[in-house]
Amino acid sequence: MKEAVEKIIKSLVGSPDLVEVSEFADGGKTVKFAVRVAPDDFGRLIGREGRTIKAIRSILYFAGQKQGRRFHLDLVED
Repeated sequence: MKEAVEKIIKSLVGSPDLVEVSEFADGGKTVKFAVRVAPDDFGRLIGREGRTIKAIRSILYFAGQKQGRRFHLDLVED
């Protein structure tokens, strides 16, 4: 799933070489993704009124429903 998240985000941002996706599993059914992008790409990733990031989170929600897991996506700002 990490590769899918990375591919989606890299296709949306202006500097795909600066995208970093980290995956943290708690041993249960919850998996958290921490995403770092270039400072100029935060606006692109969030989108107008947060629509883009909400759409990515919706994709993760429904993928989690199929797999019996919960996926969380967090944007990390340095």
